Amino acid sequence: MTQIADPTGPIEFTEKDIAQMTEQEKFMNGLLPEDKLIHKRMNDINTFQAHENEVYLRGTDEYGKDFQICFDSYNFLEWIDTEHLKYIKKQLTKYIKTK
Repeated sequence: MTQIADPTGPIEFTEKDIAQMTEQEKFMNGLLPEDKLIHKRMNDINTFQAHENEVYLRGTDEYGKDFQICFDSYNFLEWIDTEHLKYIKKQLTKYIKTK
């Protein structure tokens, strides 16, 4: 049995509970080290917002659950420049041609 801290008291998870959790759920419940990489797939993007110094993308994850990611606007623009967009288009074109 694994316990995590909670303001209302400790929450106990059985090994079966933990085995059925996604990596994200394990992380959110404090069951993974903070430095462990979380791999999520944004399956569908349905909302975009830019506010002050943040860019938000919202959609659903690989399990159909709502999922949102927030970027620093400057860092986002720094990485998503014309050269990177050309590369993404090139890779997507190669993928489409194989289908």
